[in-house]
Amino acid sequence: MSSILVTGGCGFIGSHLIDKLLSQRKQVICIDNLNDFYHPEIKLLNQKPHLDYKRYSFHNGDIRNESFIREIFTTYTFDTVIHLAAMAGVRPSLENPVLYTDVNINGTQVLLEEMKDKDIQKFIFASSSSVYGNNDKIPFSETDMVDQQISPYGTTKKMGEELCFTYSHLYEIPTSCLRFFTVYGPRQRPEMAIHKFVRFMLNEQPLPFFGDGSTARDYTYIQDIIGGILAALESNDDFMIYNLGNSEPVKLADLVSTISDVTGRTAVLDERDLPSGDVLRTYADISRAESRLDYTPKTHLYDGIVQFVDWFRTVKTKHPQLF
Repeated sequence: MSSILVTGGCGFIGSHLIDKLLSQRKQVICIDNLNDFYHPEIKLLNQKPHLDYKRYSFHNGDIRNESFIREIFTTYTFDTVIHLAAMAGVRPSLENPVLYTDVNINGTQVLLEEMKDKDIQKFIFASSSSVYGNNDKIPFSETDMVDQQISPYGTTKKMGEELCFTYSHLYEIPTSCLRFFTVYGPRQRPEMAIHKFVRFMLNEQPLPFFGDGSTARDYTYIQDIIGGILAALESNDDFMIYNLGNSEPVKLADLVSTISDVTGRTAVLDERDLPSGDVLRTYADISRAESRLDYTPKTHLYDGIVQFVDWFRTVKTKHPQLF
């Protein structure tokens, strides 16, 4: 039986995706290096339900390790590869750009090199809205020029897309690059805004509040993103880029107000200057995904934050050491 390889499968998006793939009776091979970018126990907790499935196998390893990747492709036969593993986040990339380049660009190339002689029917690459930089045109379209990223993270994702196109062209690997727009929901990484704001509000700590509150993000609920990934798996693209967003930007001040409403806590703001790598807004034009993938985001921000807060309180009660 052919398998689906998911890189970064113990993380936020990857673990939700594997939930769905296993529910569809797919055979899934997960690789993840369980690094300490955030508490590795969180990733193990994300993965725990998957271990009950005989159709699931986990391998701890790094996508930059050529011998490790070669062994995975020698041991298993894949018809689908979903590449989610990466160093994530704009602000952390400013602190360690060399690591981001190594993992996100070199790691992606190691994977593509191993795939080029295999019969891969579908390759999914997780890209990011960060490739748009401070795009003047809104909403952001896949046809916009994306040559001016303003963070190392955004640059590495753009270079990843370029590598994907090259290998798709040279070796006929059907590829979809998915530009995710500010994904949130249960299992979100601790350094991301919604997770951090909820955590700080519940702990009655001041929120790190960057800028004047007018910056805006196109927050997209995790299950809507998973729906987009699954739809891309069924597409017949030779090579295609898709925006996966909610197409409803929310200002930072409004996000804080919504979280305050859901948690029942009053926000105390620790006002700071906007970091130089932060874009002013993100706003996805999702018409291509709507027409080609039947992608339809359904989750309103308030409802998604309710789901996140419920998850956070449950995990915090059971595993107080994690947050």
